[in-house]
Amino acid sequence: MMEVFRLTRQVAATGATVLLTGETGTGKELIARAIHELSPRTSGPYIRVNCGALSENLLESELFGHVKGAFTSAIENRTGRFEAAHGGTIFLDEINSVSYKLQVKLLRVLQEHELERVGDTKSVQVDCRVVAATNRNLLDEIDEGRFREDLYYRLNVIPVDIPPLRERADDIPNLVMHFLEFYARRDGTELPKVSSESIDLLRSYPWPGNVRELQNYIERALILCSGDILTPELFPPHVRGLSPVRINRSKSRTLESMCTDLVAQGLVEKADTKSGLHEPIVSLVERELIAQVLKSCHGVQTRAATRLGINRNTLHKKIEEYELGDDHA
Repeated sequence: MMEVFRLTRQVAATGATVLLTGETGTGKELIARAIHELSPRTSGPYIRVNCGALSENLLESELFGHVKGAFTSAIENRTGRFEAAHGGTIFLDEINSVSYKLQVKLLRVLQEHELERVGDTKSVQVDCRVVAATNRNLLDEIDEGRFREDLYYRLNVIPVDIPPLRERADDIPNLVMHFLEFYARRDGTELPKVSSESIDLLRSYPWPGNVRELQNYIERALILCSGDILTPELFPPHVRGLSPVRINRSKSRTLESMCTDLVAQGLVEKADTKSGLHEPIVSLVERELIAQVLKSCHGVQTRAATRLGINRNTLHKKIEEYELGDDHA
């Protein structure tokens, strides 16, 4: 994160386009706002657009504006977000969800600094800094034909990758205190102390929802706290290892897809998958799942066991049984 902060300060002073990458909940919007506030454009507007929240037609009108009569409900001219951000910064969140058609118009804005409102033929000059964010690998999106390669290179002038919370556990104590102070001040309550057991618990949890998830659980714990110390019992059961942790949907795989892969690799017969999940298939799927989770936890067995919802000793036995060894450390 110190490297992220250094890069943020360095790039803020320029007018370069920035592409923020990282999982959902890592704080990409906070970095985007910091880039704006540390830049020479700080006195100008900061406009945020969640590209994934709108349909293609609505997003086109939202970004570029429209003229009266452009479509049925266009009863008057409307200024788009790019024009509204003139002299400032526009933050395009979830840029990966923009349709191929709109990507062409975005490319023109980045290249020519001009646009056309929907239903108009007159070009409008705009001067705004673009910061985009994605929780997807755009190179994979390019390979799948969903994202334009030329737009990617226009956006990727300065890439800033924000690491997930599970990779920066040392930040957790400071984040906990930050959120506690915020909510205690908001609600007018006393600031409790945090037990060392709670900190150890929070440091060992894999945080699939990242900083946003931590923030929610700190708010919850403060509301439920009846004493002056935040104890582990105030956190949800899955955080305490009492129930399985959900695996990040972007990384999880269905049992069906795993079986399909195993058939393709010749590890099981196709007939076996039709007649029920026989023991060999279950073992192979279990082995692959454990291997994936170990890899995502960088080989830390305590975290992997918590994420899988099993005892650490059980995980250790499974690792020996499936001869996973140190391959995934």
